[in-house]
Amino acid sequence: MTIIDNAVYVNGLRTEDPESLDETYFVLRQRQGMAWIGLYRPDAEELQSVGEEFDLNPLAVEDALAGHQRAKLEHYGECLFLVLRPARYRDDVEKVDFGEIHVFAGDEYVVTVRHAESPDLAKVRRRMEAMPEFLALGPEAVLYGILDQVVDEYEPVAAGLENDIDEIEDDLFGADPDVSRRIYELSRQVITFQRATSPLAGILQALMAGTPERPAGTELQDHLRDVLDHVLRLNERVAAFRALLQNALAVNAALVAQRQNNEMQRMTESSLEQNEQVKRISSWAAILFAPTLVASIYGMNFSAMPELTWTYGYPYAIGLMVAMGLALYVTFKHNKWI
Repeated sequence: MTIIDNAVYVNGLRTEDPESLDETYFVLRQRQGMAWIGLYRPDAEELQSVGEEFDLNPLAVEDALAGHQRAKLEHYGECLFLVLRPARYRDDVEKVDFGEIHVFAGDEYVVTVRHAESPDLAKVRRRMEAMPEFLALGPEAVLYGILDQVVDEYEPVAAGLENDIDEIEDDLFGADPDVSRRIYELSRQVITFQRATSPLAGILQALMAGTPERPAGTELQDHLRDVLDHVLRLNERVAAFRALLQNALAVNAALVAQRQNNEMQRMTESSLEQNEQVKRISSWAAILFAPTLVASIYGMNFSAMPELTWTYGYPYAIGLMVAMGLALYVTFKHNKWI
């Protein structure tokens, strides 16, 4: 159903539960209270009906229908248009799901338009109805309740992101090839989360300041200030998350470069070792080649070869082989090939 909850409040008390928007408009004119209408993904006709009844700005109505807006607070005459980006952490996939809620608030109405399951506005309504004196302050009290709920739901998200960052810090020195991708994906989520939380400080300060026509009372300011304190601490945590991830990415890049350098060094050392082995093998091959050459020449069966009839030919040939081998050995040894 598009209309999730629909009620008219007088002096902070729920007095009527209209079954349709037209009935809500009729009762509101009669009782001069405050209408709180909760819509979930309404169609253009339903939102247009609300816009015509409460004279909502067409641009704000268009933004609420289209969605995909940044967190902001805008004034359109006597109407406040608030956009929030609630978030929910999914531990099973280590991902943050972002929703969107649009709130129109005037002198006698609050209209909420949700595009996701979060935040739990039924919880906000029950909490506000349990404080009729505070709810009697008007639409600004409802805005406080919605903001407080959204900020409270940010806390599990921040805790989940913090846990993921701790795991990444543990994996940095484990040579995990997927850690770079995980750091990058988590950085994107933190940046998106920061975009959702950072405007809240300005939004709350603007609500605390109020307007010349409708200044915020002391009780409302106290409640908004409490939410602002939570937001400021949350923004500091998120900024620290982003800095930690940037440092983790830099450390990971340095570790990858170091591992590559170590691998190149090992490859170079292995290549040098192979070169030394080749030198040794080549040296001994050359040493053995010299006597083999002499022996092969004098081993040929020709009758017209020199020194065949010489008495000292055999010792001479043996001595020549040994001398050539020794000369080559000394040469290679001097050059440190063997």
